[in-house]
Amino acid sequence: MTARTGSRRPGSNLPCDTTSFVGRRQEVAVAKRLLRRHRLVTLTGGPGMGKTRLAVRVAAHLTDAFPAGVWLVELAALDDDKFLVQTVADALGVRDRSGRPPMVVLAEFLADTELLLVLDNCEHLVDACAMLVHDLLAVAPRLRILVTSRQALRSSGEHLLEVPPLPVPDTGARTTARTLARNEAVRLFAERAALARPGFTVDARNRATVARVCWRLEGIPLAIELAAARVRALSLEQILTRLENHDFELLAEASRTAVPRVQTLQVAITWSFDLCSQQERTLWLRASVFTGGFDLQAAEEVCTGAGIARKDVLELVAGLVDKSVLIRTKDATAARYWMLEAIRQYGEQRLASSGWQRAVRLRHRDHYRRLAERAEREWVGPNELTWFAWFRREHANLRTALEFCLTEPGQARAAVGIAACLWNYWTRSGWFSEARHWLDRALDLDREPNPARAKALWVNGWFTFLQADWTAGLSRVQECHALARRLGDEHAFAHATRMSGVAAFFRGDIPRAVALFEDALTGLRATGDRSGVWSDLLHLVVSTAAIGDSERALAFGEQCLSLAEDCGASMSKSWALWVHGLGRWISGDRQQADRLTREALRNGSPLDDQWGTAHCLEILAWNAAAERDHERAARLLGAASRLWRSTGTSPTELRHLAPPHQLCEQRASQALGNHTFTTLLNEGTTLTSEHAITYALSR
Repeated sequence: MTARTGSRRPGSNLPCDTTSFVGRRQEVAVAKRLLRRHRLVTLTGGPGMGKTRLAVRVAAHLTDAFPAGVWLVELAALDDDKFLVQTVADALGVRDRSGRPPMVVLAEFLADTELLLVLDNCEHLVDACAMLVHDLLAVAPRLRILVTSRQALRSSGEHLLEVPPLPVPDTGARTTARTLARNEAVRLFAERAALARPGFTVDARNRATVARVCWRLEGIPLAIELAAARVRALSLEQILTRLENHDFELLAEASRTAVPRVQTLQVAITWSFDLCSQQERTLWLRASVFTGGFDLQAAEEVCTGAGIARKDVLELVAGLVDKSVLIRTKDATAARYWMLEAIRQYGEQRLASSGWQRAVRLRHRDHYRRLAERAEREWVGPNELTWFAWFRREHANLRTALEFCLTEPGQARAAVGIAACLWNYWTRSGWFSEARHWLDRALDLDREPNPARAKALWVNGWFTFLQADWTAGLSRVQECHALARRLGDEHAFAHATRMSGVAAFFRGDIPRAVALFEDALTGLRATGDRSGVWSDLLHLVVSTAAIGDSERALAFGEQCLSLAEDCGASMSKSWALWVHGLGRWISGDRQQADRLTREALRNGSPLDDQWGTAHCLEILAWNAAAERDHERAARLLGAASRLWRSTGTSPTELRHLAPPHQLCEQRASQALGNHTFTTLLNEGTTLTSEHAITYALSR
């Protein structure tokens, strides 16, 4: 089974093992050898064979061989191949802020990067994955890709390694203890059984029974783990008897077209299902609607009713964990539960035939809608960092909820509301294209003139402007203005005015942008929109700084920072510190600009905000050049350039950064000479985000 946890190996995002890795020495060695010789290797095999676990093991062994690390992209929860490129980019920390196609940004980022990319569970996206790896390998000569899939990608240069079942003991011969101790299937059973019942060992009394169980399950790792989990409640003889008495032929009837080992796994899962209590079975089916895992609160909201009381959920979840149906992991905040894809799909199929699927999906949708609405209300507050982490964890579930709304008759209006609520998250995380995907679909399906549509229109306009699609963005904002005026919706009208200011700013009419932002600020304050006020103040600092109005830039910067500090909003405070530092820089107060920017960098470093870090490094580089520390300025510019590249943009494209950036480059290159300047710039580009922050704060 795959191990998912909040812990990560250095230089990668690979999960640390939560259970032992058993056997597969030959497969690990062969896979490593193939990856050293070839650029695309695919681990194939049926469900439950342990392809993911093997891939993570192989990748972990190769971490030191790839200077840029090894990176896992989990695709089981991704249902729409439209988000494939963005999902890969997100795993690599590439936060696209430009209007360019995500594939262009990703290819540019990987062009000269030596890393190993692990694409896990590609079988339901096989065509899109095949095209992606072909395109990436063509533009990134130092990239290697390890794929897990139930079928080959059939991409040029692909080398296949089939992941077989674990070897099983020969039950027909007289088997010695030494032979059994070395058998991988028996070792897996023994180790997982010991987790379920501490002290369990394979000995002379039970080794024949254990061997028979492993043989009966054909060495399929997932099936063995499901059986081993039962030793807590059943004797080995009972487990074997139930397996052998189970009518395998009858249970496999529904999947006659599957290969025999897939039938065996289906039967093992059915056997495990049948051994669950009625309430556990019901929870299993209902929990299959989650994608990417769930927490206890979600289970209590979505899986209760009609046979399951809220007070019973914790015990039922614990029971399914004990039976290896659910896997429990823990991050910094709470326990999280998920299913292996074969187990989840089994539950999903049975839920569909039960007649309860629509009702459970509605509960799932409503749960995530309530939390998304609450998160929006609490943004720019003490819980915004908690909410951002929640959004990151629940991204797949939010997609599932939105897709349900857009494909279930009569539910499109709910999608309009949910999509609009996510604007803060999408802005901070850089998922601009995805925001537009959901908002465009929802607005096209539900055209009823109401406050929800008015809000979604300005949100859509915001992301459209961020990608420089001015015609489409202005159309959305103008419709929002007209609809808000018609409805008397002052809140939506104020945001539409703010968006008009954004358009004016990016099109170069800065004085008009300032006037529009000031008008919007009045309306947003009147409606009590804390998040909107904070965002508008940020716009005002940047726009007044861009025209050299340092006095007003400082005044708006102080207001922006005070609001974030008064609300205890750590994410917003980091940006407020930076923008106030920008105002100080424009006013000529380099000392305060340096202090504020350093504080912003320290405050924001735990947030993994590469966009914000790049902005901070810029001001610190300007300051270094102004103080004639040109070597430091060059390195900081290089470190910032690496981060700019990961966001798909450049400071020369940003009106508020371009003039001081160009002046900094000019000063440093003239003082150092082009050769030395370029050498130091390149040194900076080799720094990781963490090392760049450490260097920037070192003096």
